[in-house]
Amino acid sequence: MDTKGYNISFLTLSSLIINPVIVIAGFFVLIRNLASIVIQVFCFNGDIWQQCWNQVTYHLGDSEVNYYVYGTTFLTFSIYWTIGSVYLLADVLGRPKAIKELKTQPGTNEPVDPDRLKKLIKQVLFNQIVVTLPLTYFTHVTFKQREFPSISKLPDFTTFIIHLVLLSLTQEFCFYYSHRLLHHRAIYKYIHKQHHQWTAPIAIAAMYCHPVEHLLSNLLPPAIGIILFGPHIATQWVWFALALIQTLNDHSGYHIPNISTPEAHDYHHMKSTQCFAGLGILDYIHGTDLQFRQSSYFKRRFRLSDFVSTKYFGKAKQ
Repeated sequence: MDTKGYNISFLTLSSLIINPVIVIAGFFVLIRNLASIVIQVFCFNGDIWQQCWNQVTYHLGDSEVNYYVYGTTFLTFSIYWTIGSVYLLADVLGRPKAIKELKTQPGTNEPVDPDRLKKLIKQVLFNQIVVTLPLTYFTHVTFKQREFPSISKLPDFTTFIIHLVLLSLTQEFCFYYSHRLLHHRAIYKYIHKQHHQWTAPIAIAAMYCHPVEHLLSNLLPPAIGIILFGPHIATQWVWFALALIQTLNDHSGYHIPNISTPEAHDYHHMKSTQCFAGLGILDYIHGTDLQFRQSSYFKRRFRLSDFVSTKYFGKAKQ
């Protein structure tokens, strides 16, 4: 009896140890295989991507200014106003009606005040044309001696991903601390307060700010990553596109299904002292998201898998 009991205990103990190991090992094998498939797909189709890029270089020519200054400006300007206008139409027209059910702050900007909107658009255009364009040209000329990859040949998939990760982490670091600096009581009312006039922001309010803030917090963080790591211009364009789409969504005021949630940054606009960066890594480290984590807004911080109204998550407690 004792021996049998011992054997059963031993088998039970063995299963408790071995089974998780098998599951974990199987998980890593699955991840490795999936990664291998993705890499192979990109590698096998590398010629296709390169052929597409050849068409770009054919039309833009050999001048680096066409890529680093005019191409970057055209790309960022187009993405900002194209996607921003889609959100804006929903704000102005209130259509489709179902979109109202997804507002993070129901009842706000329904519709958007025309006078405030005109002021916003003027400031954003000023920042993009008078501040961004000359600075982009100045940065290109100043760091022209920095060795960037050849424009004509696209980077390999691994290098592309590594640079995107590095740019994201650099952006998180630089934006967090520059943003917190702008919230310092000695300078907040002179610069950053303008951006926080929109306590319930709309998408195109992402660049509605004082020119000094636009330089320090919107332009400098991504520029530092590019100068440090020297990614290919195509990687830069992809990075700019992703960053713009993210910030437009963060300011949109809509928690749209299957799109990254804007709850954290929306909460920042309401409370001003919480959730300073995008990824939330440094907010967690410094404890600048504690109030947010204790609120019901944090419970809504996940991707909606259905066209479900945020009101069904219960009344938000700030």
